[in-house]
Amino acid sequence: MGIIRTDEWLEENFENPLKICARLLPYFKGQSQREIYRELMNFGMYQPSQSSWNNQLKLSKQKTWEKVGKIYAKYKSSWNGPDIPIFLFPIAQAGGFFRREEKGKAGVTFPDKMFLFLSNYDDPTNVEALFVHEYHHACRMSLLEKRIEDYTLLDSLIIEGLAEYTVLKKCGREYLAAWCTMYSEKELKKLWDRYLKNQLGIKKNERRHDELLYGGGRVPKLLGYAAGFYLIENYYKKNHYSTKLTFTTPSETYLKGIDLFS
Repeated sequence: MGIIRTDEWLEENFENPLKICARLLPYFKGQSQREIYRELMNFGMYQPSQSSWNNQLKLSKQKTWEKVGKIYAKYKSSWNGPDIPIFLFPIAQAGGFFRREEKGKAGVTFPDKMFLFLSNYDDPTNVEALFVHEYHHACRMSLLEKRIEDYTLLDSLIIEGLAEYTVLKKCGREYLAAWCTMYSEKELKKLWDRYLKNQLGIKKNERRHDELLYGGGRVPKLLGYAAGFYLIENYYKKNHYSTKLTFTTPSETYLKGIDLFS
């Protein structure tokens, strides 16, 4: 599979994202094109505007699809990763809300597909950092062979923490997401006890799961992400790091032998 040439889709139907999403129907069983578009917008997909069209032109001029294809080939080979379709689209214009926008880029990974939302290819390592994070998800989900509905909040914290820690290893600290340093250690310890400690077993399909992971209501923004990275970074201060082992190590392992939040 690899990189799907969505640049050709965009040339034909940029002004009508629903037509673009109609092409995604085979990848989203049981969802309408409108439901697909709504879900992808939540993670950063563009809405037609002059700004997003300018992003599209820039991405095409920079041969972004070809370059992301080379990144995919590199990590698929190095990690023996899954052969999944990867869809690339312009990102929503600045000021819009979606869950994980960072430095003009965002993404979302499902067990069998991946989406990247970009504004440009000005900094290749910035794009590689996004790819590393999202493709790490794909590798871990593929090898854990756990149904997505069975993922717990702990699983979600760990998968996000591992993916971003791998960004640290492959791309450098300057390419880490802002949520890695959003809270001090002291703040995280208080927030862990207040919000997360007794909720680690709740399932992904429960409303409270996303509130704790992304933030919402009284829960601070991206708390689950920040806590997940903190757990992983501290775990690997005391343990040997191997990228391939991070794809299969159970989530519970990262809570053993460390008293980070006591």
